[in-house]
Amino acid sequence: MIGAAVLLYACNKLWFLPAASGPLRLFLAWYFSDLLAGALLLALVLALTLLMAGCGSQTPDTPVTPVNPGTEQTDPQDKPETPDTPDTPDEPDTPDTSEPSGQDQYHTDPVPQGKPQPVEPEETKPDTSQQATCTISISCATILDNMDKCDESKRALIPADGTILSASTVTFSPGESVFDVLQRVCRERKIPMEFSFTPIYNSAYIEGIYNLYEFDVGDGSGWMYKVNDWFPNYGCSRYQVQQGDVICWVYTCDLGYDVGGGYAAG
Repeated sequence: MIGAAVLLYACNKLWFLPAASGPLRLFLAWYFSDLLAGALLLALVLALTLLMAGCGSQTPDTPVTPVNPGTEQTDPQDKPETPDTPDTPDEPDTPDTSEPSGQDQYHTDPVPQGKPQPVEPEETKPDTSQQATCTISISCATILDNMDKCDESKRALIPADGTILSASTVTFSPGESVFDVLQRVCRERKIPMEFSFTPIYNSAYIEGIYNLYEFDVGDGSGWMYKVNDWFPNYGCSRYQVQQGDVICWVYTCDLGYDVGGGYAAG
Protein backbone atom coordinates (compact mmCIF):
# COMPACT_ATOMS: atom_id res chain seq x y z
CA MET A 1 0.00 0.00 0.00
CA ILE A 2 2.87 2.42 0.85
CA GLY A 3 4.59 1.60 -2.47
CA ALA A 4 1.42 2.42 -4.38
CA ALA A 5 1.14 5.81 -2.60
CA VAL A 6 4.75 6.67 -3.45
CA LEU A 7 4.20 5.65 -7.08
CA LEU A 8 1.10 7.87 -7.38
CA TYR A 9 2.92 10.77 -5.77
CA ALA A 10 5.78 10.43 -8.32
CA CYS A 11 3.35 10.33 -11.24
CA ASN A 12 1.63 13.46 -9.92
CA LYS A 13 4.92 15.31 -9.77
CA LEU A 14 6.08 14.22 -13.19
CA TRP A 15 2.89 14.27 -15.30
CA PHE A 16 -0.31 15.38 -13.56
CA LEU A 17 0.83 18.67 -11.98
CA PRO A 18 2.72 19.98 -15.05
CA ALA A 19 -0.28 19.34 -17.23
CA ALA A 20 -2.87 20.82 -14.86
CA SER A 21 -3.63 24.47 -14.21
CA GLY A 22 -5.75 26.60 -11.94
CA PRO A 23 -7.95 24.93 -9.31
CA LEU A 24 -7.23 21.43 -10.60
CA ARG A 25 -3.52 21.90 -10.07
CA LEU A 26 -4.12 23.03 -6.48
CA PHE A 27 -6.42 20.03 -5.76
CA LEU A 28 -3.94 17.52 -7.16
CA ALA A 29 -1.06 18.99 -5.20
CA TRP A 30 -3.11 18.86 -1.93
CA TYR A 31 -4.52 15.34 -2.59
CA PHE A 32 -1.27 13.59 -3.43
CA SER A 33 0.64 15.33 -0.59
CA ASP A 34 -2.01 14.20 1.87
CA LEU A 35 -1.97 10.62 0.42
CA LEU A 36 1.80 10.37 0.85
CA ALA A 37 1.65 11.68 4.39
CA GLY A 38 -1.07 9.15 5.32
CA ALA A 39 0.94 6.30 3.80
CA LEU A 40 4.04 7.33 5.78
CA LEU A 41 1.99 7.58 8.99
CA LEU A 42 0.52 4.11 8.38
CA ALA A 43 3.99 2.70 7.78
CA LEU A 44 5.18 4.19 11.08
CA VAL A 45 2.25 2.72 13.00
CA LEU A 46 2.87 -0.74 11.50
CA ALA A 47 6.57 -0.56 12.34
CA LEU A 48 5.85 0.38 15.98
CA THR A 49 3.28 -2.39 16.25
CA LEU A 50 5.70 -5.02 14.99
CA LEU A 51 8.42 -3.72 17.32
CA MET A 52 6.17 -3.93 20.38
CA ALA A 53 4.98 -7.39 19.40
CA GLY A 54 8.59 -8.57 19.14
CA CYS A 55 9.53 -7.11 22.52
CA GLY A 56 6.50 -8.49 24.22
CA SER A 57 6.97 -12.06 22.97
CA GLN A 58 7.59 -14.70 25.61
CA THR A 59 9.22 -18.06 25.62
CA PRO A 60 6.57 -20.56 24.53
CA ASP A 61 5.17 -22.88 27.15
CA THR A 62 6.60 -26.36 27.40
CA PRO A 63 4.46 -28.60 25.22
CA VAL A 64 2.14 -30.89 27.09
CA THR A 65 2.63 -34.57 26.50
CA PRO A 66 -0.46 -35.89 24.73
CA VAL A 67 -2.63 -38.28 26.70
CA ASN A 68 -3.89 -41.47 25.16
CA PRO A 69 -7.62 -41.49 24.56
CA GLY A 70 -9.55 -42.87 27.46
CA THR A 71 -6.69 -42.18 29.92
CA GLU A 72 -7.20 -39.53 32.57
CA GLN A 73 -4.35 -37.57 34.09
CA THR A 74 -4.34 -37.49 37.84
CA ASP A 75 -2.43 -35.46 40.32
CA PRO A 76 0.10 -37.65 42.17
CA GLN A 77 -1.38 -36.33 45.40
CA ASP A 78 -4.81 -37.51 44.32
CA LYS A 79 -3.61 -41.06 43.64
CA PRO A 80 -5.98 -43.46 45.43
CA GLU A 81 -4.54 -45.58 48.15
CA THR A 82 -3.89 -49.19 47.27
CA PRO A 83 -6.40 -51.32 49.20
CA ASP A 84 -4.97 -53.81 51.63
CA THR A 85 -4.70 -57.29 50.19
CA PRO A 86 -7.19 -59.49 52.04
CA ASP A 87 -5.71 -62.31 54.00
CA THR A 88 -5.80 -65.57 52.11
CA PRO A 89 -8.08 -67.96 54.00
CA ASP A 90 -6.43 -71.05 55.33
CA GLU A 91 -7.02 -74.07 53.16
CA PRO A 92 -9.32 -76.60 54.79
CA ASP A 93 -7.65 -79.66 56.11
CA THR A 94 -7.71 -82.52 53.64
CA PRO A 95 -9.95 -85.21 55.04
CA ASP A 96 -8.06 -88.27 56.16
CA THR A 97 -9.21 -91.15 53.96
CA SER A 98 -6.73 -93.61 55.33
CA GLU A 99 -7.91 -96.60 57.29
CA PRO A 100 -7.92 -96.40 61.09
CA SER A 101 -4.69 -97.63 62.59
CA GLY A 102 -4.25 -101.36 62.16
CA GLN A 103 -7.13 -101.99 59.74
CA ASP A 104 -6.49 -103.50 56.33
CA GLN A 105 -8.00 -102.35 53.04
CA TYR A 106 -11.19 -104.33 53.78
CA HIS A 107 -11.77 -102.67 57.17
CA THR A 108 -10.57 -105.67 59.15
CA ASP A 109 -9.25 -104.97 62.63
CA PRO A 110 -5.99 -106.64 63.67
CA VAL A 111 -6.41 -110.38 64.07
CA PRO A 112 -5.67 -111.69 67.56
CA GLN A 113 -2.26 -113.25 67.97
CA GLY A 114 -2.23 -116.93 67.14
CA LYS A 115 -5.37 -116.78 64.98
CA PRO A 116 -5.37 -117.31 61.19
CA GLN A 117 -4.90 -114.21 59.07
CA PRO A 118 -7.46 -113.54 56.30
CA VAL A 119 -6.62 -114.85 52.85
CA GLU A 120 -8.10 -113.09 49.82
CA PRO A 121 -10.18 -115.51 47.70
CA GLU A 122 -8.87 -114.14 44.41
CA GLU A 123 -5.32 -114.89 45.49
CA THR A 124 -5.95 -118.55 46.29
CA LYS A 125 -6.67 -121.50 44.02
CA PRO A 126 -7.80 -124.72 45.75
CA ASP A 127 -5.56 -127.73 45.20
CA THR A 128 -8.11 -130.30 44.02
CA SER A 129 -5.45 -132.99 43.79
CA GLN A 130 -5.49 -133.28 47.60
CA GLN A 131 -8.24 -133.82 50.16
CA ALA A 132 -8.53 -132.84 53.79
CA THR A 133 -11.32 -133.11 56.37
CA CYS A 134 -13.14 -130.70 58.67
CA THR A 135 -16.33 -130.66 60.73
CA ILE A 136 -19.32 -128.41 60.03
CA SER A 137 -22.65 -127.85 61.82
CA ILE A 138 -25.63 -125.48 61.44
CA SER A 139 -27.82 -124.44 64.39
CA CYS A 140 -30.64 -122.01 65.10
CA ALA A 141 -31.15 -123.02 68.72
CA THR A 142 -31.16 -119.42 69.97
CA ILE A 143 -34.52 -118.88 68.26
CA LEU A 144 -36.13 -121.35 70.68
CA ASP A 145 -35.72 -118.76 73.45
CA ASN A 146 -37.00 -115.96 71.23
CA MET A 147 -40.03 -117.45 69.55
CA ASP A 148 -42.09 -114.38 70.51
CA LYS A 149 -39.81 -112.29 68.26
CA CYS A 150 -39.77 -114.80 65.41
CA ASP A 151 -41.73 -114.06 62.27
CA GLU A 152 -44.92 -116.10 62.47
CA SER A 153 -44.41 -117.47 58.95
CA LYS A 154 -41.02 -118.89 60.01
CA ARG A 155 -41.93 -120.52 63.34
CA ALA A 156 -42.89 -123.82 61.72
CA LEU A 157 -39.40 -124.09 60.22
CA ILE A 158 -37.61 -124.17 63.57
CA PRO A 159 -36.46 -127.74 64.47
CA ALA A 160 -37.44 -128.92 67.91
CA ASP A 161 -33.82 -128.89 69.11
CA GLY A 162 -32.74 -126.03 66.85
CA THR A 163 -30.31 -128.21 64.90
CA ILE A 164 -30.42 -127.82 61.11
CA LEU A 165 -27.26 -129.83 60.47
CA SER A 166 -25.59 -131.80 63.23
CA ALA A 167 -21.80 -131.83 63.34
CA SER A 168 -20.64 -133.65 60.21
CA THR A 169 -17.20 -134.49 58.95
CA VAL A 170 -16.73 -133.44 55.33
CA THR A 171 -13.87 -133.31 52.87
CA PHE A 172 -12.43 -130.21 51.26
CA SER A 173 -9.51 -129.23 49.05
CA PRO A 174 -6.64 -127.26 50.60
CA GLY A 175 -7.12 -123.60 49.72
CA GLU A 176 -10.91 -123.63 50.07
CA SER A 177 -12.67 -121.18 52.36
CA VAL A 178 -15.37 -121.59 55.00
CA PHE A 179 -17.81 -120.22 52.42
CA ASP A 180 -16.76 -122.85 49.86
CA VAL A 181 -17.39 -125.64 52.37
CA LEU A 182 -20.79 -124.25 53.45
CA GLN A 183 -21.93 -123.77 49.87
CA ARG A 184 -21.02 -127.31 48.88
CA VAL A 185 -22.54 -128.91 52.01
CA CYS A 186 -25.85 -127.03 51.61
CA ARG A 187 -26.00 -128.00 47.95
CA GLU A 188 -25.35 -131.66 48.70
CA ARG A 189 -27.76 -131.78 51.68
CA LYS A 190 -30.50 -129.80 49.89
CA ILE A 191 -30.42 -127.08 52.53
CA PRO A 192 -31.56 -123.71 51.11
CA MET A 193 -28.86 -121.06 51.42
CA GLU A 194 -28.69 -117.54 50.04
CA PHE A 195 -25.79 -115.11 50.05
CA SER A 196 -24.56 -111.87 48.52
CA PHE A 197 -21.03 -110.70 47.84
CA THR A 198 -19.90 -107.59 49.73
CA PRO A 199 -16.99 -105.90 47.89
CA ILE A 200 -16.17 -103.58 50.78
CA TYR A 201 -15.35 -106.66 52.89
CA ASN A 202 -14.24 -108.80 49.91
CA SER A 203 -16.41 -111.65 51.14
CA ALA A 204 -19.73 -113.40 50.71
CA TYR A 205 -22.38 -112.48 53.26
CA ILE A 206 -24.78 -115.23 54.31
CA GLU A 207 -28.30 -113.80 54.13
CA GLY A 208 -30.27 -116.97 54.94
CA ILE A 209 -29.97 -120.68 55.67
CA TYR A 210 -32.91 -123.10 55.81
CA ASN A 211 -35.19 -120.19 54.82
CA LEU A 212 -34.28 -118.35 58.01
CA TYR A 213 -32.97 -114.89 57.15
CA GLU A 214 -31.45 -111.94 58.90
CA PHE A 215 -34.01 -109.89 60.88
CA ASP A 216 -36.50 -112.77 61.01
CA VAL A 217 -36.14 -112.70 64.80
CA GLY A 218 -35.61 -109.00 65.46
CA ASP A 219 -33.21 -106.30 64.32
CA GLY A 220 -30.16 -108.00 65.82
CA SER A 221 -30.73 -111.39 64.25
CA GLY A 222 -28.78 -113.18 61.51
CA TRP A 223 -26.15 -115.83 60.74
CA MET A 224 -22.62 -115.96 62.12
CA TYR A 225 -19.80 -118.50 61.97
CA LYS A 226 -17.04 -119.64 64.28
CA VAL A 227 -14.05 -121.89 63.72
CA ASN A 228 -12.56 -123.82 66.63
CA ASP A 229 -14.73 -121.76 69.01
CA TRP A 230 -13.42 -118.43 67.65
CA PHE A 231 -15.61 -115.94 65.79
CA PRO A 232 -13.35 -114.48 63.06
CA ASN A 233 -13.54 -110.73 62.59
CA TYR A 234 -13.62 -111.08 58.81
CA GLY A 235 -15.89 -112.64 56.20
CA CYS A 236 -16.25 -116.36 55.57
CA SER A 237 -14.79 -116.07 52.04
CA ARG A 238 -11.47 -114.95 53.56
CA TYR A 239 -11.10 -117.75 56.12
CA GLN A 240 -9.03 -120.56 54.62
CA VAL A 241 -9.99 -123.93 56.11
CA GLN A 242 -7.29 -126.09 57.63
CA GLN A 243 -7.20 -129.84 58.32
CA GLY A 244 -9.33 -130.71 61.37
CA ASP A 245 -11.10 -127.35 61.69
CA VAL A 246 -14.48 -127.34 63.44
CA ILE A 247 -16.86 -124.93 61.68
CA CYS A 248 -20.15 -123.91 63.32
CA TRP A 249 -22.82 -121.75 61.73
CA VAL A 250 -25.14 -120.31 64.35
CA TYR A 251 -28.15 -118.02 64.26
CA THR A 252 -27.96 -115.06 66.65
CA CYS A 253 -30.89 -113.05 67.95
CA ASP A 254 -28.74 -110.41 69.69
CA LEU A 255 -25.84 -109.36 67.47
CA GLY A 256 -23.83 -112.38 68.55
CA TYR A 257 -23.97 -111.77 72.29
CA ASP A 258 -26.31 -114.72 72.82
CA VAL A 259 -23.87 -117.12 71.13
CA GLY A 260 -20.68 -115.82 72.69
CA GLY A 261 -19.37 -113.95 69.71
CA GLY A 262 -20.39 -110.33 70.12
CA TYR A 263 -21.13 -108.64 66.79
CA ALA A 264 -19.35 -109.98 63.70
CA ALA A 265 -20.26 -110.51 60.07
CA GLY A 266 -20.73 -114.03 58.81
